[in-house]
Amino acid sequence: MVSGFASTTDCSSVATPTSRFENTETQSTDLKYPLWAFVTITKRVEEGGNKCWACNFCNETFTGSYTRVKAHLLQTSSYGIKSCSKVTLDYRAEMQKRVEEVENRNKPKCVPLPNSSSSFTHPPSAPIFEQRKRKSAGGSALEQSFGIQSRNYLNALIARMFYSAGLPFHFARNPYYVEAFSYAANNSISGYVPPGYNSLRCNLLVQEKVHIERLLKPLKGLWKEKGLSIVTDGWTDAQRRPLINFMAASEGGPIFLSAIDGSKEYKDKHYIASLITNVIKEVGPQKVVQVITDNAPVCKAAGMLVQAEYPHIFWIPCVVHTLNLALKNICAAKNTERNEIVYNECWWIIMRFKLIKHGLQSMVISDKWNAYREDSVGIAQTVKEIILNDLWWDKVDYILSFTGPIYDMLRLCDTDKPTLHLVYDMWDSMIEQLRTVIFRQEKKEEDEVSDFYNVVYAILIDRWTKSCTPLHCLAHSLNPRYYSKQWLEGLPNRVPPHKDVEISAERNKCFLKYFPIAEERRFVNIEFARFSGCMDVFASFDSLQDRWDLDPKMWWLVHGSSASLLQNIALKLLGQSCSSSCCERNWSTYSFIHSMRRNKITPQRAEDLVYVHTNLRLLSRKNESYNKGETKMWDIGGDHFDPLEGMLSQSRFPQNEKGAKFGKAVKLMLPNFPPSGDNSGGGDIYMILPAVLHLIPGHVW
Repeated sequence: MVSGFASTTDCSSVATPTSRFENTETQSTDLKYPLWAFVTITKRVEEGGNKCWACNFCNETFTGSYTRVKAHLLQTSSYGIKSCSKVTLDYRAEMQKRVEEVENRNKPKCVPLPNSSSSFTHPPSAPIFEQRKRKSAGGSALEQSFGIQSRNYLNALIARMFYSAGLPFHFARNPYYVEAFSYAANNSISGYVPPGYNSLRCNLLVQEKVHIERLLKPLKGLWKEKGLSIVTDGWTDAQRRPLINFMAASEGGPIFLSAIDGSKEYKDKHYIASLITNVIKEVGPQKVVQVITDNAPVCKAAGMLVQAEYPHIFWIPCVVHTLNLALKNICAAKNTERNEIVYNECWWIIMRFKLIKHGLQSMVISDKWNAYREDSVGIAQTVKEIILNDLWWDKVDYILSFTGPIYDMLRLCDTDKPTLHLVYDMWDSMIEQLRTVIFRQEKKEEDEVSDFYNVVYAILIDRWTKSCTPLHCLAHSLNPRYYSKQWLEGLPNRVPPHKDVEISAERNKCFLKYFPIAEERRFVNIEFARFSGCMDVFASFDSLQDRWDLDPKMWWLVHGSSASLLQNIALKLLGQSCSSSCCERNWSTYSFIHSMRRNKITPQRAEDLVYVHTNLRLLSRKNESYNKGETKMWDIGGDHFDPLEGMLSQSRFPQNEKGAKFGKAVKLMLPNFPPSGDNSGGGDIYMILPAVLHLIPGHVW
């Protein structure tokens, strides 16, 4: 091993007595000149700090100071010494690291100071790096020692950058922004010029993508054991080009894979299936558990083609999309002649509307409500009657009550968390909760019939039948919580999964695909019988108690080793999501990058930007600093974020007479409400106007 990397190596063993003395002297200066440890000093030269030394790598002898040692070992030219040809990349990187550590350690520490009493008003006439220190410069000795004037000038330049480019103030919390300026301030890089337009869009972008790919390797390494879901969705960019993106969703988070430009392709089932197949081959077929798309017929047909080619991979329709379709069916207007439009996805808007009820009522009873032209009196009276009508508010409460269970399930599934094993039970629980709300509202007994509930039930069952797959049933069967006494007694008529006819039939279909060989299938059936019937080791007290207490995956890790085949399947299925929401959220990133201002950017460059942006945020969220400190959750929200922005401009208004009056009235009243100094929340009416218009008389729910 080369001297300098092993603490037990003694360079003096090959040196003269004089060099042994010199090496002892050198050890005391290693903290400041670390590269002396990688050469052997033979003798000291009388002139200056020069010494005769031999390189421990190439064994050649030279005369010179520490600067030449550094140039020789780090292979730096222009110092009048030959570079060492024996130093490997690993050794050179280690030596460079030691040199940088010494340089950083010897630099003066940055001490934050409060704003000086004499605030900075006039920036220096020349850039900071061109200024020379002069004793006669203005300011006290304390200001000069800490560079207060330079700090203030730099702050002004950074602020000017924010203001001129329209950057949101929230950007100041970005850790990479902080790191960039800190590195520049702590390292003397004379004459440094920031990267320009072409560097940022070409070389540096490619370099960063390679860097991100290297950082993602540990996450991708878990796919073989934990499995992944291929999630895909379509979108149209600013230039009306159809794009299809692919993401790999797993326990480690959704990783952006690619985006395909389908401008010149006929997007039928064969084309979509070929794209999905290519992605599966790229990540490895044995790692893929399922493919998630929306519920479009062409996507379903493509999913069937993928299943035919890879029998162990299942096509799963997005549960969130299914729930959205069910909610639209339930809220659809019955009288389409009188109701030309229906605001289908307004649950959260109605909830906000309910929260500001008192603000709205304060608005219509205010003295300013009557401050209108004479021809608006009738409209104002119509609005006032609706807002103060208790029966109308009761209808709002009822809408929120019976759509609440659907909305709750939608919110739970609309995440990247593992929910595949929960979907089957959530559908049953949601329908039961909805039935309770409707029967309570209609004051019906359990054995009576509700026409409205029958309609809603038929819609939900129809949607569930179209979206339920054997994989949902197998994941449900492998959740140990559904065999616990606490869950079975939670609601009447609950049975464990192995006693449910439908679930058992679908589960056996999965086993047939996973284990086409009869002998292997017999082994896994025996393991499932022991697990579901609480036999052998599964009958222990801890095993039974932990079925309810532990997380399903933890339970399998603790108690499932005796059923290895079943355990491997369970650990994969219990870590999968059930929606394509990560793809839809990724289109928000794509639209942010490929906006109308940048609509000339090529699809490939936009894909690289999305790849870096999405995956860099994923990696950042795994950093401990993401959850604390000044950079906490730096990529969420901010002063530029408005979830309701543009909602009214995209909303359509009812065309019936009362709807037109209501809309006209509210738009006329808004500039004056709420009254000055009133914080009751009446001003939010403008944001929830579509819900107001949808709930007025004339709309059938």
